[in-house]
Amino acid sequence: MAMTDSLDNALLALLAEHRLPGLSFAVIGGGQITCARSYGFADPARQVPVTADTLFQAASISKCLTALAALRLVDPGRLTLDEDVNERLRSWKIPASEFIQSERVTLRRLLSHQAGINVHGFAGYATGQPLPTLIQVLNGTLPANNSAIRVNAIPGTQPRYSGGGYTVLQQLLTDVTGQPFGDLMQEIVLQPLGLTASAFAQPLPVSLEKLAATGHDKNGQPIPGGAHSYPEMAAAGLWTTPSDLAKFALGIQDALAGQPGAILTPALAREMLTVQAGVYGLGPSITGHGLARKWFHSGRNAGFDALLLTEVETGQGVAIMTNANVNSQVLNEILQAIGAMTG
Repeated sequence: MAMTDSLDNALLALLAEHRLPGLSFAVIGGGQITCARSYGFADPARQVPVTADTLFQAASISKCLTALAALRLVDPGRLTLDEDVNERLRSWKIPASEFIQSERVTLRRLLSHQAGINVHGFAGYATGQPLPTLIQVLNGTLPANNSAIRVNAIPGTQPRYSGGGYTVLQQLLTDVTGQPFGDLMQEIVLQPLGLTASAFAQPLPVSLEKLAATGHDKNGQPIPGGAHSYPEMAAAGLWTTPSDLAKFALGIQDALAGQPGAILTPALAREMLTVQAGVYGLGPSITGHGLARKWFHSGRNAGFDALLLTEVETGQGVAIMTNANVNSQVLNEILQAIGAMTG
């Protein structure tokens, strides 16, 4: 009880110090969720508290789940890691350019941010703004608010973070399966892992709006009109809870350990968590060595910040979600406070 009280006090103090409206987290260890707690308000204006069921935008952590979906299609041979993705793209093709004369954009390079593709991230679309189709996003045509997604460096020559690359991947997965992206993610990732509180849905369906936290900017002000929508779902479109992110991490760790019925083969799980270039694995980033090796991803959408971090060898990890844009130092303070109290 004293440890819980101390953790509560530490996190409530951080919320007050940094003017964070709400915070939710889940800790994993020993193959299970060991602690899940929530603080503050999902909607301060209406005094709606954050609960374990409150939905947050996972932002770029979405890429890790998208990577898992792609690797699940590699296992039965519907995709291959090192084939030119233009061979499987149907509705849209990566335009020919001087940069892909000798090297090709492959699934491995898309997943590990070394496909030479531009567009770091996406701003989303405020309530009431028209939403572009995925093809319009890829081509950078109105009403899309991003530049055209193009190869502007030779693939395989340098790691460079690219939400644009994951948008190409979204089109690839849709073309290969013939399924809408959200439905595909539900079928091959969310449902098998028991992520019952999660949805790749942009905008969020009306039926789930009552569970959604209200996002806030770095000054603690609500995002005008509510949460932005991100048709670039592979890169940024997941709504979820920390406990569901923890279940995702447990699923990856089970695959790594070769548990019966795991979501991936051990070989593909190892590939996912192996540095391909820079710090990038196939989806997550990797840091440290030996027993200190961790896989992680952070996320930021308008009004939401999140972090997922797991130790490769021990399986210990944490998922943290907030309904405000905070700097990395604040997230680190939250992480340290949770680690100090939960081990």
